Amino acid sequence: MDGLLLRSIEENIPLEMIYLSEDQQISQRKLLVKEVNDEYIRAFCLLRKQIRTFRRENILSLLPNTRSNDRFLH
Repeated sequence: MDGLLLRSIEENIPLEMIYLSEDQQISQRKLLVKEVNDEYIRAFCLLRKQIRTFRRENILSLLPNTRSNDRFLH
């Protein structure tokens, strides 16, 4: 997962994530990763159109966004 997160940062590649929130809600997000540490990732969420912080332990799935070859400028 670390390699994918770093690639998103370096190449501005959007990722698709399935995430379990603190209140046990599952959501699917498209995001551009901005910062990674041991506990959290900060990313621009394309669904909410703002920077969000996600707990790494709550990420259920993380894949490159294969539906688009676009690079983003955020």
